[in-house]
Amino acid sequence: MQKLKVNDTVQVLAGKDKGKQGKIKSINFKTNRLVVEGVNVVKKAIKPNQANQQGGIVDMEKAIHISNVALLDPKSGKPTRVKVKQEAGKNVARVASKSKLEIK
Repeated sequence: MQKLKVNDTVQVLAGKDKGKQGKIKSINFKTNRLVVEGVNVVKKAIKPNQANQQGGIVDMEKAIHISNVALLDPKSGKPTRVKVKQEAGKNVARVASKSKLEIK
């Protein structure tokens, strides 16, 4: 069971966007990087193509390392670590370390 999933709300702990919160849009577990909406926004020059006739400069979100984010506690809304609850040797649920509440 993964500790972070798409659509989880996280807070950035390090880097230029420290303190910002947002939802996870995508995760790449091979490179341990994820994209959070509204975080690490950069400008990129796009050539004109079939999909984008105009081209030009576009704002886009780039990936950041998983270690630089923490899941938000469902009770307090503050960053917390995540534990995996086990029953009968199987992973059952994700639990916030601070409040001991199950993460949906």
